[in-house]
Amino acid sequence: MNRSLRRSLNVVLCLILALFLLATGCAAINHKSILANADYASTSAKAMCVMEAGSKRMLYHKNQSEKLPMASTTKIMTAITAIENCEDLDKPFEVSNKSIGISGTSIYLRKGEVMTMRDLLYGLMLVSGNDASVAIGEQISGSQNKFVELMNKTAIKIGAKNSHFDNTHGLDSKTHYTTAYDLALITSYALSNDTFRELVSTKNTKITNTDGKVRYLKNKNKLLNSLDGCCGVKTGFTDDAGRCLVSACERDGMTVVCVVLNCGPMFEESRALLERAFKEYNLIDLTTSYTYNRYIDVNRGKTEKVEIGTTEKYFYPLKAEELSKVSYEYDILDNIEAPVNKGEEVGEIKIFIDKNLHFSEKVVTMDDVRRDSIWSKLKDFIERW
Repeated sequence: MNRSLRRSLNVVLCLILALFLLATGCAAINHKSILANADYASTSAKAMCVMEAGSKRMLYHKNQSEKLPMASTTKIMTAITAIENCEDLDKPFEVSNKSIGISGTSIYLRKGEVMTMRDLLYGLMLVSGNDASVAIGEQISGSQNKFVELMNKTAIKIGAKNSHFDNTHGLDSKTHYTTAYDLALITSYALSNDTFRELVSTKNTKITNTDGKVRYLKNKNKLLNSLDGCCGVKTGFTDDAGRCLVSACERDGMTVVCVVLNCGPMFEESRALLERAFKEYNLIDLTTSYTYNRYIDVNRGKTEKVEIGTTEKYFYPLKAEELSKVSYEYDILDNIEAPVNKGEEVGEIKIFIDKNLHFSEKVVTMDDVRRDSIWSKLKDFIERW
């Protein structure tokens, strides 16, 4: 091989090596970018939805309406359905034989064991006990099938229109599915329940049956120990669903729910999405920016004016640049005829964001005003005289 040919081959090999290093370097940079900047369009999750729990506003989303299996995140619906339909969470009962030996994750219930509903819920939500889920359903409704019907009715009540539950635990089934949006909606609803919120935010606990057998439970949600403000919620995995995580975080009064379905780095990407949400959005009470005259005239009243006001609050998550899109419409009377009763409607205020109506409330009188009369005028004249 002559010197010229050897030099040409070396140049080609160097170019190939350079291109290879550039490609692998870019891949590493892109992966870090996903985690650091939480670019929701690039998330590895098959479906994702980040939602502010109070307003139900979607902050970020990807394939949020695609129907997918959700593994043990199913138990969010199991738990809230049980809580809402159990009169006494602390009343002991014997677990159903049908809950013994259920496949998958388990708290290893034994035949004839007597537990409370509250302890079974801890076993359900902290360590994902499939047997606990069946025991819960059997106790609430008499059978798992009837309890699943109740779960589906609860989903409809919440507004999760694209979800269907076949079981209480989340093991794969062709007609057992939800969407990232529905699951975020269900979780936002569930978190408004204090008992549910306490359950899913518990890091470690122990449960004891009536025979004194103790089980020590450690929550599988790693974000509870590593993310500031994390308040739950539930992990999940099956072969069909992949790794699933529903997480929630509260800071400065704002609760954000993050759902990732079929997501390998579910903890890392959920953390990044939640951090981005708190960086970009603030929960704002838009009623504090009302600008209207707080008094209106009273015709023929004991006093010439009456104070008016509103009683409600409206919180909504907004980016700084979105504040300029908020506008108000006032329709308030200039005066009112006496007598005036406290709470009497005198107008309405509407809040628009980007010209879309988001909230409206009535403006009412804050005091009573009696009608003036000739006798009261005579009395006032005599007192002045």
